[in-house]
Amino acid sequence: MSPARLRSQCLPDGSRSSYMQVTIDGALVGNAFACRWKHAGRQVCWVTQLVVHSDYRQRQIATTLLLHMIDPEDDALGIMSSHPAACKALAKAVGDIRFADVALDFAQAHAAGVMAVSPIEYIQAAKLRGSLFDSCNTDDMVSCVDSGFYVDHDEPLQALAWFKANGTWPLGDLPDGHEFFFLVERSARRRPRPTSTQRGKGSKE
Repeated sequence: MSPARLRSQCLPDGSRSSYMQVTIDGALVGNAFACRWKHAGRQVCWVTQLVVHSDYRQRQIATTLLLHMIDPEDDALGIMSSHPAACKALAKAVGDIRFADVALDFAQAHAAGVMAVSPIEYIQAAKLRGSLFDSCNTDDMVSCVDSGFYVDHDEPLQALAWFKANGTWPLGDLPDGHEFFFLVERSARRRPRPTSTQRGKGSKE
């Protein structure tokens, strides 16, 4: 991704944005960007990028990044991602939600409005897809967006197959050019308590 595109998609002009990173033994192993905006009186925190190095996955690094990213004033959190693990990490960070039991009614009611007022152009332009948003949907999508995001889905689809086999996946299938859409409301404003990482800086875990 070019620097200009990274800025437009993760740190749009005039937005309130955050960046977190994790380093281990001086090596960058994960980072996250988030952007905030208001919708219907709520502060939305949108994770615009969440990346963990493949050698350091399944160590709760993604969840830790998001725990430090969440602000006390955030009322709702969302992500569009082709990787199931990113959505699950956000659910865990919001309130240690068992992903199979996550409530999707907030997303169903507010997804279109949240996207419409986003300062990020590709979120505004994405089209909601799946049975959560269209009762006439006949495929196996539940909560996705058509974002025109074409990437190699081999690894995400392997992860998706694992989640499905364990009965812990509520967002349905992922067609080419689509991303999963996950938007959840915080049940209460409470600040997570991790202390090892500072905003905008990395730390050893």
